[in-house]
Amino acid sequence: MKSGFVSIFGKPNAGKSTLLNAIMGEKLAIVSPKVQTTRHRIKGIVTTPEYQIIFSDTPGIIEPKYKLQEKMMHAVQQAQEDTDVAVLLVDINENLEEANTLFSSLRLKAPAIVAINKLDTAKAEKKEAALSFFRGQPYCKEVVGISALKGAQVDDLLKTIVQYMPEGEPFFAEDEMTDLPTRFFVAEMIREKIFYLFKDEIPYHTTVIVREFKEKATLVKIVADIVVQRESQKAILLGEGGKMIKQLGTDARKDIEQFIGQKVFLELFVKVKPKWRDNDFMLKEYGYH
Repeated sequence: MKSGFVSIFGKPNAGKSTLLNAIMGEKLAIVSPKVQTTRHRIKGIVTTPEYQIIFSDTPGIIEPKYKLQEKMMHAVQQAQEDTDVAVLLVDINENLEEANTLFSSLRLKAPAIVAINKLDTAKAEKKEAALSFFRGQPYCKEVVGISALKGAQVDDLLKTIVQYMPEGEPFFAEDEMTDLPTRFFVAEMIREKIFYLFKDEIPYHTTVIVREFKEKATLVKIVADIVVQRESQKAILLGEGGKMIKQLGTDARKDIEQFIGQKVFLELFVKVKPKWRDNDFMLKEYGYH
């Protein structure tokens, strides 16, 4: 039996969350076209008779500009320190030299597998050039070409990871898919809809806190606060006559019902907390440890 921890590293929008979801066959990590969607280290557990792998989807690696981003990068640092195998994910359309500089800077002690994403969108010459480029890097044990969105070659990546996993007993029961509570995923689903419904910087100024999660006979009652920094942002989230918050609630409720397999009554409130992204006390309260 093999058992251990695998962390997925890469630049924002490389496709880390999409890859985690493809590996799990279940939507655990929220996905959007915008960068820096993932703020936490999200773990997904894959168990078979031969192995148990605890995958971590980490935030995209950036130069932090405020305390929330510092916490995000701390999650990346923690993942570096306690991973048994690292998956270094790069979009084939990225600047490969920049990705190489980033991967080299991680100074990983664990064996690293480079996964080149969106390989299905590239011509043969470009594919071969990218594969050869990373095969020549000192930190790279293996290179695998994948399409996270289509789930192509994800099984090949899994087989390659297993080769480098340490032997050991499972850490979790075989039916567990994650170590995070349902409340976390509910908040993330609401936040994902904010990314899709609101343009520009609004999603980056918000966080979602689930205040109530009550399972009743016929449905689950969920009450959540959407925290923003300014009154003007609250007005945008509410929309004229409450139109936007209703749309947000409807879209989020559908995803939550599908995720938990029960009818949901969802109530959303918008709260203004100035400079919450730079306030240590608030960040701790909101789950950014």
